[in-house]
Amino acid sequence: MNVYDFTVKAQDGSDVPLARYKGKVLIIVNTATGCGFTPQYDELQDIYDEYKDRGLEILDFPCNQFGEQAPGSDEEIHSFCTGRYGITFPQFAKIEVNGENAIPLYKWLVKNSTFEGFDKNPIGLIVGQVVKKQDKDWKNNSKIKWNFTKFLLDREGNIVARFEPMTALKKLRAKLEELL
Repeated sequence: MNVYDFTVKAQDGSDVPLARYKGKVLIIVNTATGCGFTPQYDELQDIYDEYKDRGLEILDFPCNQFGEQAPGSDEEIHSFCTGRYGITFPQFAKIEVNGENAIPLYKWLVKNSTFEGFDKNPIGLIVGQVVKKQDKDWKNNSKIKWNFTKFLLDREGNIVARFEPMTALKKLRAKLEELL
């Protein structure tokens, strides 16, 4: 099983088979419009602009599970992201990434990746304290910890790397370069 076996919902509620992205390098990210990490949209768009012609797609899944930081409708979220950050990569319907209501794609991503900890920087320490209150066993499971967790997948649809929200995007770029 790989990413191409899943179908997700577009903003308009229609089904989108991820097989549509076969042969592309993918970054799959859960996002929020009112998060401290929301400015990452700028750098994600820069990455998309730089690499889309070489076969990159970024798949954006808004999620309201962490601090209710994506409270708007799909249309409101998309309007905010295109207006404020100028995103042009695909953005899908709002989802859940953890728990029984998590979409199958994210259940698969979580099951097939490892949480390797947060970067030891001030933001990582702060988010770690918040996450610890919600999940006592947070260091020992692969659940998504916060918004802007990124998964990098190769052209065959396999997970290559997982990047936590506070990981510098230059690390993602370096790994991306290896795949493109």
